[in-house]
Amino acid sequence: MGKQEQGINNMSEQEKRVISKVSWRLLPFLILAYLLCYVDRVNVGYAALTMNADLGFTATVYGWGAGILFFGYFLFEVPSNLALKKYGARFWIARIMISWGIISMCMALIFNVPSFLITRFLLGAAEAGFFPGILLYLTFWFPARHRATIISRFMFAQPIAMMFGSAISGWILQLHGVMGFSGWKWLFLLEGFPTVLLGLFTFKYLTDKPSEAQWLEPADRQWLQAELDAEYTKVDGGQTYSLLQTLFNPSVLLLASTYLLLAIGLMGVNLWLPQIVKAFGGLSNIQVGTIGAAPYLCTALCMLLFGRHSDKTQERKWHMTLAFLASGVCLAASSFTASNLILTMVLVTISLIGGYVAQPLFWTIPPSFLTGTGVAVGLATINSVGNLGGFFGPYLFGYVKDATGSFENGLAILGCCIVACGLLSCYVYTKIEKDQKAKMAGINFSQSTTVNVK
Repeated sequence: MGKQEQGINNMSEQEKRVISKVSWRLLPFLILAYLLCYVDRVNVGYAALTMNADLGFTATVYGWGAGILFFGYFLFEVPSNLALKKYGARFWIARIMISWGIISMCMALIFNVPSFLITRFLLGAAEAGFFPGILLYLTFWFPARHRATIISRFMFAQPIAMMFGSAISGWILQLHGVMGFSGWKWLFLLEGFPTVLLGLFTFKYLTDKPSEAQWLEPADRQWLQAELDAEYTKVDGGQTYSLLQTLFNPSVLLLASTYLLLAIGLMGVNLWLPQIVKAFGGLSNIQVGTIGAAPYLCTALCMLLFGRHSDKTQERKWHMTLAFLASGVCLAASSFTASNLILTMVLVTISLIGGYVAQPLFWTIPPSFLTGTGVAVGLATINSVGNLGGFFGPYLFGYVKDATGSFENGLAILGCCIVACGLLSCYVYTKIEKDQKAKMAGINFSQSTTVNVK
């Protein structure tokens, strides 16, 4: 943790050239893949504008279905990431994309509550491992000092997906009645098919690790692989973690709890935002989609600037903590502005910006103290436990909406969860930082003693 020995402003010409080439080769493809992933995950929020009435779903039933996807994540996330490490990113990411694209299209076939719940669960099981798998894959290609910028660029796909997904979904819903299909059925069919096509292309395009990259010059391949190998040996003094040691590592469990609180807040907002906007009345589905896209455009722009600034200053903790706290406070405050659409959207926008820009910094933490299989298991564990918030957030919000008849109390609860996430993230970061310094001091003392004895 702390400042890297070499900042991004002091790179050699070779490092600049290699990082730039790798970034342009991998990031556009990964961003597109994640964009499609995220659209397929959250498009149910726009389908619900007409699907709920067609199938007779209550807010609680919708909340169950929107969130049950994350139980599929929880059960299959760690096995999926271990499979990626064993079989390689090229094969396993392609498998994930093809299977989730097909199941996303099958959402058009649901006809009652059980079929809705089962298909959403299967979608989560199919998609499990994609996000932590990509995070793991990025550690195979980028040294730690570049990761806040790189992960910010990759996660840039989240708000972009919400932005384009909002606008496009609103238009697709207007296809209602074409060829006898409801608009929400067209939504699932047209947004799931591109994922299958990109998954097939993944087999050809991705490269598992730098040493296999024929699109890099031999000297550049050797430099990058050597740089990453040397970095791995420094993390935790070369100590490796078994599956069980990683699963029950106190820092991993604390990070999972932190991410759980964040996911409860953000996913609750993501999956209910279309209906929150719609509740103001007098808005068409296209207008709802356009208004719902605006916060994510602002968020996308801020993510790129925020990650770059963190890498430039090599400061992580306060960038992350203050962004999370601002997110939670603004979301809770939006519960008092329910009569004013503009003010509500301003507060929700600030909340989404804070919650999203801090996430890339959060994901730089696990590789700072885990190595080898421990990184794969740790990332998957944090993401799988944390993403249970993707169930609890929408379900809790739906339950509160049914119980009170309004969205205000739900927004306040979600905001408090993100505030708690900010406080816990600060504590966890400080704890890991102190643990790492103590371990490195112990290693240096041991090495010094050995030299003196000799």
